[in-house]
Amino acid sequence: MVIEMKMPQYGMGMSEGTVVEWLKGEGDAVEKDEVIGTVEAAKASSDLVAPAKGIMAQFMVQLDETVPVGTVIALIEES
Repeated sequence: MVIEMKMPQYGMGMSEGTVVEWLKGEGDAVEKDEVIGTVEAAKASSDLVAPAKGIMAQFMVQLDETVPVGTVIALIEES
């Protein structure tokens, strides 16, 4: 099963975010709730955490790309 990881909303005023760092690569194993990247919004940085245990299947956005909240940013193949 493939899990869609979406751009989170960290505050009521947040409408978009920028992926500034991926700590895992495609094909890497991830654990549920493991920090796998960093998002910046309104000059504040927040950790991205994996929603499930599995394999990082595909990044849907590039580093430094700004996308609306709710946009699919990565796919994790659940194990």
